[in-house]
Amino acid sequence: MANENGIVSPAYTILRGKKPHSSRFYEAYFHTDEFINHVLSKSVEGIRDGRQISYDAFKWLGLPYCSPSEQGKIAELFSVLTKRIEKQTELIDSLKKYKRGVMQRIFHQSSTQDNRVWTCVRLGDVFKKVSRRNTNGMIKNVITNSAEYGLIPQRDFFDKDIAVDGNTANYYVIEEGDFVYNPRKSNTAPYGPFNRYTFSERGIISPLYTCLVLQADINPSYLAWYFRSNAWHRYIYDNGSQGVRHDRVSMTDDLLMGIPVMFPDHTTQQVYADMLDKVESRLQAAQKEYELLVKVKDGYVQQLFI
Repeated sequence: MANENGIVSPAYTILRGKKPHSSRFYEAYFHTDEFINHVLSKSVEGIRDGRQISYDAFKWLGLPYCSPSEQGKIAELFSVLTKRIEKQTELIDSLKKYKRGVMQRIFHQSSTQDNRVWTCVRLGDVFKKVSRRNTNGMIKNVITNSAEYGLIPQRDFFDKDIAVDGNTANYYVIEEGDFVYNPRKSNTAPYGPFNRYTFSERGIISPLYTCLVLQADINPSYLAWYFRSNAWHRYIYDNGSQGVRHDRVSMTDDLLMGIPVMFPDHTTQQVYADMLDKVESRLQAAQKEYELLVKVKDGYVQQLFI
């Protein structure tokens, strides 16, 4: 809690530990499944949505107890873990900000900056649409195009297969290196995610998406980063329109194929792709470390209060 005093609704129950370490000790306990289930078992359906528990029932809830010295040690452990997680969160935020800055610097350069000439072509000049269909239904590897995770197997994203057998004959077949545009908007992809498929196993993807094969001598890793930037968003903003659903971009094939694609010479393409790959690798490592720290803390919480 912040050092500054605050006010809360009188509908809330406010408690204060008799000793400073008691508050930190029970704060950890109040996040355990055991305590939450204990509260639910004593609660009743409220007038509003959700369950409610009376103060009389709440104050008689049993709580774990150990000596003040043990409480202090446990509270200190969780304090250290919490601070470490906060620091890791700050690192992730800094890396995300740095990545945005690098992408902004790379993809919003003038055509002759640093004496490098940039080429601008239409998307249709360097890509062609995929026409491969899963007509025989042989391919079962259904792919989803996620704004956050890219093109990944559906079972990894949803923990189950959404598409059912017999309903994928019209799905496109994609291969390693193909690009896929998903017109669905999100906070991280305001004009829809545009990703490159990097798995060796062939997959199938919804016919609602546009699947493309690169036909030009341009570094595909560079292009994957270009389409993760907002360098092409202005074109969609000026030419695209809202679909029947407000969360999708509606575009004709001609408009889609008119998306501008800008690129420097081959050497610079590789330099930029390698640079962004390294930043992304560092960010992913930081996120995995964060997830591990959260898992460790949750594990201690559940184990110590059993």
